[in-house]
Amino acid sequence: CPAPSELLSVNGTRVCAQLYADSSPYYEQCCGGAVLVVAPDEDMPYLPRGWAGKASSLVVGTRCELSVWSRPGKNGKKKKFGA
Repeated sequence: CPAPSELLSVNGTRVCAQLYADSSPYYEQCCGGAVLVVAPDEDMPYLPRGWAGKASSLVVGTRCELSVWSRPGKNGKKKKFGA
């Protein structure tokens, strides 16, 4: 997985979080498969098509916080992740 301070998009802009579709009990094999990039101040009350229940690994950038809910539309239990 990339270090939180290394999260940058392909054009070099800052990324606040990356969610990955594939995971593994072995750390070096985590953060694989499809990637969902979350930009600074991005609000996503609903995950893009095909991502519901798919994220298995995540990295949150420095000076960022990722809030997720257990149900669509920011409903259910809330959990926050940081670097």
